[in-house]
Amino acid sequence: MEIVYHPIGYIRSPFTDTAGMPIQPAGASGVEGRIEVLPEYEEGLKDLSGFSHVIVLCHFHKARGFELSVVPFLDSAARGLFATRAPRRPNPIGFSVFGISRIDGPTVYVKNVDMLDGTPILDLKPYVPDFVEADEIRLGWLEAHRGEVVRKVSDDRFK
Repeated sequence: MEIVYHPIGYIRSPFTDTAGMPIQPAGASGVEGRIEVLPEYEEGLKDLSGFSHVIVLCHFHKARGFELSVVPFLDSAARGLFATRAPRRPNPIGFSVFGISRIDGPTVYVKNVDMLDGTPILDLKPYVPDFVEADEIRLGWLEAHRGEVVRKVSDDRFK
């Protein structure tokens, strides 16, 4: 089965190279950007301005290939790919949750941006905490690294 997606827009950010780019929105505090939605999808932004945050699904357009065992940013041990948020994946789809500053026509101004400039955006969804609430959260191997993500930046794992 072939699955094909087409971008609904593109992110504009200050990051033109993956080197030194934050790896999660928590490490991109204060970084502003914008999502430029293609004209044919602008109507879909109606009512999004009432939300404080947006889930942004993207295509990691610079990621090539993948391995099923990787050494993630926050560890020195090899981990199963699906137990990480590494960008090089069989389907290089990523997501981030950004704060919404404002919406002006087809442009969504966002904050805490951790994406490379020009990244294709696949979808936008309002962030609703009640929809993702979990009774018992376990963080697996990441439990030992809580709070470290803010200091981490991208390296050659995108290449």
